[in-house]
Formats: sequence, structure tokens, C-alpha cells
Amino acid sequence: MNLFFEESGDFKVGTVLSQAGEAYQVEMPSGKRTKVKVKDVLIQYDKPAPAELLDGAKAIAADADFEFLWEVAGQEEFGFAELGAEYFGHAPLPVEAAGLILALHGAPIYFYKKGRGRYKAAPEASLRAAQAGIEKKKQQAMVQAAYVEELKANRLPAAMQPLVQQLLFKPDKNSIEFKALEAACDELHTTPARLMLAAGGIGSPREVHMARFLFEYFPRGAGFAPLPVPEAPTGLPLAAVAAFSIDDVTTTEIDDAFSVTILDDGTIRVGIHIAAPGLAIRPDDAVDKIARARMSTVYMPGDKITMLPDEVVAAFTLAEGKRCPAVSLYATINPADWSVLATETRAELVPIKSNLRHNDLDELVNEETLASGAGEYPHKAELAVLWQWALVLEAARMVKREQFGLKPEQNNRVDFNFYVDDDVVSVVRRKRGAPLDKIVAELMIFANSTWGKLMHDSGVPGIYRSQGAGSGAGWAAKMQVRMVTHAAPHQGLGVDQYAWSTSPLRRYTDLVNQWQILACAEHGVTAPLVAPFKPRDATLFSVVSAFDAAYAAYNEHQQNMERYWCLRWLGQEQARQVDAVVLKDEVLRLVDIPLIVRLPGMPPVARGSQVRLDILRWDELDLTIETRLLDLPAQEGVAADAELDYEDEEAGGAAAVEAAEAEGAVAVVTAAAPPPPGAQAQAGE
Repeated sequence: MNLFFEESGDFKVGTVLSQAGEAYQVEMPSGKRTKVKVKDVLIQYDKPAPAELLDGAKAIAADADFEFLWEVAGQEEFGFAELGAEYFGHAPLPVEAAGLILALHGAPIYFYKKGRGRYKAAPEASLRAAQAGIEKKKQQAMVQAAYVEELKANRLPAAMQPLVQQLLFKPDKNSIEFKALEAACDELHTTPARLMLAAGGIGSPREVHMARFLFEYFPRGAGFAPLPVPEAPTGLPLAAVAAFSIDDVTTTEIDDAFSVTILDDGTIRVGIHIAAPGLAIRPDDAVDKIARARMSTVYMPGDKITMLPDEVVAAFTLAEGKRCPAVSLYATINPADWSVLATETRAELVPIKSNLRHNDLDELVNEETLASGAGEYPHKAELAVLWQWALVLEAARMVKREQFGLKPEQNNRVDFNFYVDDDVVSVVRRKRGAPLDKIVAELMIFANSTWGKLMHDSGVPGIYRSQGAGSGAGWAAKMQVRMVTHAAPHQGLGVDQYAWSTSPLRRYTDLVNQWQILACAEHGVTAPLVAPFKPRDATLFSVVSAFDAAYAAYNEHQQNMERYWCLRWLGQEQARQVDAVVLKDEVLRLVDIPLIVRLPGMPPVARGSQVRLDILRWDELDLTIETRLLDLPAQEGVAADAELDYEDEEAGGAAAVEAAEAEGAVAVVTAAAPPPPGAQAQAGE
């Protein structure tokens, strides 16, 4: 006796060897033996052989007319044998019955299974809907296949053109467009971004990096809706100064300027004048909501996305020839020892006489010319005074830094400026700590520290940068930089408190602090009652949290774009062999550009040593580079610009990095980020 039975949702055949109670011992055509329960048996028969019956049943099922079967079945539940008699016109033979079972089981849109061997015809409405769905899927499959063929031919289907960014960065994985893209990538052994580049869906690796960032952080675009420009209050006193700013040639958000006045008693009054959008923008107004949503200007080589609309920036930037609303910090200095005798903060209109640019003055203003008095350049006398005071400020910070247990800052680093013109990048080396940089950085640190103390002494909360006494243990915890709402030391800078306040046109934290500082300057001891943010203000905490997240994301994008332009520079200059400085173990930085590479397995070489690398290949999309070590130094020596305190850079704890941010030089970098995990460079023999 043979059996046709169901096992684990599948139909099988076999010959009965024995029976014990409610179970058969069955041998299947493959020779395998199994136990089959009586309740799982659908057909018992003698002929034909099991394998022959199964082949015949499959043929019958393949030829079944499902529409006719569905019509014959009616609307009542039925068993397969009952339907078989109607369908075949006679009691079904074993092979016919088995074929009918396979047909019913294989047509779930026509027949619903109700039990072992029992079925019920689907309602007509459900059947037609299911058939329409199947037809739709067939049509979609045809469309998808056509998309795949177009993509394989490096042509972007018209239907996919408006979906490029969504497909790359946040795809609907159930859409036929994504399935087609995925299938084409699998067949071509490539990635969606590379295929989109080949098919013209996106123009270049640079556009991929920019589009990814904008898609996530500026989904509605980086532009601004039209809005009225807020106006500063009238009646501000006019400062009796001729102020000047010092910035890179690409700077448009000019936040800070300086003035020097020799007083009748021989003392010197230095003015640090900060653009004052806080006099016009108020918390929760339309412009504030825009600034709070963005939190910061986003910088990258050759481009930027401003925190404030251009017309607002133009209204408050410290532009040459204008009288600009500003928050001024005046420091009265004794020139005998450069000690600060008094400070005063006030809101006023400041005449801006000059916007000086590094690019014009770097060759003229250096330590030698400042010491000798040689050369002629704008504001020469004022710069000489500021240089002397900056040196004293720096020395005092270094003493304080050492009191915190940190070693003095290294002065042998090099910075890099990126300039992009018509997709051609120039990378310009600048020694960190050049006089103009140091003047701006030291005066910004002085202002941020002084105003941080003013808020603290007035009982007004602010947003502070604190370094040291972090959670955990060891050097890394000590170097951690945090943002807090109370005064706390910044050990790396060597100051007792440090509140970002000098860049209100490009950082939201500085705008918040400016509101608080204005309240302190105007209201004194009653400032806590009128300041926009009160102690333990939940809004202030939310600003800190949101700023941290946005600033980290913007910084990562800036580093990615700097790395991209470094790789572009290699191709532009056709660089194949380059010099690199050893920063730490297997970490190196190219000499001519701030590109970090890693060489796993590199022989031990002293930090600061210069080695020769052979560039094998790089990828502007993945931002990876592969290099090989060519030459080790014949004798150990330290390069003049070696960053020997590389750990400080990695932890974000070096005072020079913080000073560059205080100065607004966020487009000046020390090193483009190393490749992502898994993108290793190669070490040669």
C-alpha cells in the first residue's frame, strides 16, 4: 500500500512498511524512512508507484483551470474528493486526486485552506482584488527589470531622477526604484552612490558628500525665507575710537574688531568690539528661531552655510566705513607691566575704520617687524601695542595652565587654509601663532574669560566651555571639553572660566551669552531678574544639548570636506610621492596638506620624523587613501612643524584649537580626519 500524505506543509508519497496503532512506517522514493500519522494521510492507493504518482500529480496541477475549479467549487466548504468528482466527471483516480490537492494548495488566492484536505472558494471580490494585485506586481516587475537594464547601461531612468537623494540616503526599501537600484548594484558589484555617479544621477563625489549632509541636516534647503531685518535700538552712544578687524580674506561674518587709545595719564585703553545682533534679535522672535534651528554657521573649504540670513549678517557685521552696533569690552592697561587696571562693558555704535586681512599683512606683520618697527602697514602703532599685550596674556595663561598640571603649549605647529576657485583647490600653510593670529586669539580669550566672570559675578547663567575634572580617570578625562551653564575652569586655555561670546553672528551660544552679558552691563546687581535666561533655565540646558549635537555634526562634515579637498589636491597636483610627518606611532600627516594617513605595521619612528610615502590610490567618494612607505629618515630629527602633542589635538583640548575657534578661523585646520574604520592605508617593506 502506498500513501500520499502531508508533512510540515509539504506533500509527499511513500510505501507503507508497517503499521503500529495510529502511525505508519513509510519508505519514501529517496529511500528515507519516516513515521506518518494516520491523520496526515490524504490518499491510500496501490498503483501507480509513489514516484510515478507524484510526477503525474504535478503535471495535472500544472494544467489545472483555476477559474473553472473556482466556479465549480461554489461557496460552501468542500473536500478535495468532492470537488474532484465534479471537476473530472468521475471519482478521481489516485493521481487525479493528488493533482487536485496540489492545485488547490498552490492557488491560495482562489481557495482558502480550512483543514486537512478541505478548502473553501474565495469570495469573488477578494479573488478579483488579489488577481489585480498579482497583475500589478507583474507590471512592476517588468518596470523594475527595465530600470535595472537602464542602470546597468549607466542611464538613469526618468522616474528615478527626482528620487536620487532619497534612494541614496533614506530609501524606501519596498519601492521598485530601490529594488532596481539594489539589483543593478548587485549585478555590477558596485555601490548605489557609485552607480548614481556613473548614471549621472549626481554630478561628483563632492556633490554626494554635500547632498548627504544637506539631506540630513537641511532637508528643506540651506536658504532662508524672506523676513524683515531686525533693527538695533536707536540712541546708542558713539564710541570715540577708530576700530579695525583682522580676518581672512574669505570672512564675511566679521564679529570682532579692536581699538587702542592712549589716555591722558599714560595708560592704554584697549577696546574689544563684538558685533551686537543681540541688541536687535530677541529670544523667540523670527530670526532667533532660525538661529536656534541652525545653531552655528557650517564651514567647509570654498563654501559655508550661515547661521543667519545674509541681510541680517550685513546689518550687523563690523564692515569697514560703517558705524556698527557692538558690545564693547574696554580694558585699561598699565604699559609698565601690561597689567589690567580695570574693565568696562557697554553697548554702543563703533566706527569701523578698516577691515584688515591676513592675506595682505602676513608678509608685513611678523615677530621681526614688530620687534624692530620696520615696514609700513595700516594700524601699525595699534598692532604693536596689541602684540605686546597679547604676549603678556599668553604668558599668564601658560602659567595658569601649568598650575592646572598641563605642559606648556607647543608653538611648532602649522595650520592650513583652503581656498577653492572653480573646483581648483589651493592649500596654504601658515605657522600657528603668527602675530596677527595670536593678537586676535589672545584678545578673544581675554574677552570670553572676562565676560564669563562678569556673568558669574552677576549671578546670571551663561554657556561656558569647561575642560578638566571630567568623568572617568586618566589623561583623556582630564582633557575632555564640555559645555556647562556655570563658570568652570578651562584648563587647556589656562583660564578660570571661558564663555563663548565673541562670535554671535555665527554661533548661537555666543548670541545667548550676548543677551546675558547685555543684561549684566545694563542692570548690574538686578541682572538676574531681567536676563532672558534664569538660573536652571530648562531652555538654556536644551540649547546646550542641541548645540553640542549640531556642532559635532557640522564639524564632522567640515572634516569630511577638508579630507575630500585634500584628495582632490593630490589629483590636481598629480602627486605620487609625498613627504609626511610622523605624529604618533602609525599616524602620519602629509607635509604639504593636512591629510592624515595611517600605516599599520610601520616600523617605529620618532615623532616628528619626516618620511617619504608612495601614494598607491585614493577614493574621493569613500575618502580613503592607500600609501606605501618608501624611505625612513637616515637619522632621527624632528620636523620644524611637527605636532608632537597630537593627543591634545585628538581630544580637542589644545588651547590653540580653542583659540582658533574663538578667532573665527574654523576654516583653518590642523589635520583632515583619518579614514573611516576599515579603510586602512598600506605599509611597504
